[in-house]
Amino acid sequence: MIKVSESAIEFLSGVISEQDIDDLHLKVDVQNAGTPAADCHLGFCEADEMDDDYDIQELGPFNLYLAKADEAYFVDAEIDYEVQGASGQLNIKAPMLKGQSPDDDAPLFERLSYFIDATINPMLASHGGRATLTAIEADKAYIEFGGGCQGCGMAKQTLSQGMQTQITNTFPEINDVLDATDHAQGENPYY
Repeated sequence: MIKVSESAIEFLSGVISEQDIDDLHLKVDVQNAGTPAADCHLGFCEADEMDDDYDIQELGPFNLYLAKADEAYFVDAEIDYEVQGASGQLNIKAPMLKGQSPDDDAPLFERLSYFIDATINPMLASHGGRATLTAIEADKAYIEFGGGCQGCGMAKQTLSQGMQTQITNTFPEINDVLDATDHAQGENPYY
C-alpha cells in the first residue's frame, strides 16, 4: 500500500468533490514499470468500473485503487501535498518505480539496454520515437528504431552523430552502432 499524507487526502478529496460524480475515487497505474521510462498515473475512476486486478486502499473520503501488477513498484511509495506559498503541489514518490540500474559487472547487453532507455530514449521521445538494443556481436551494437524514428529521414544522422558517440564513449567495448531497423515499415515517421 501507498502511504498517503493527511494533506494529500484533504487536497484530493477536494478535487474529487469538484467533479460532482457519485462514488468517484482514484486509481494509480504504472506505465513501463521497472524501466527508466516508468511513469506513474493517478486518475479518476468509479468503483463499479474497477475489477479484481486492483487492490483497494480505503482512505476515508475516497478509495485509492492500486493495480496489483504494479504493487512491487510502490514499495515505500508516498503521496503528499506540499503547500508552497500561495499554491501547493501534489508529489508522488515511488523509489522502486524505475527499477535499478544494472551493476557494473552486469552483462553488457543489460547495461547498454538500460543506458539507451535512460539516456537516449527520453530525447527520441520528443519526436515520438524510441530505440531498442536488439543484439551485440563482437564490438558492434545493433539498434532498432520504433515510433516516429522508424522510417524517419533523420534516423541515420541521429544514429551516427548522436547515439554512436554517446554509446561508444560510455561503453569502450562497443566501437560501432548499426541500424537494424526496417525503415520501409514505418507508419508515422517524424520526417
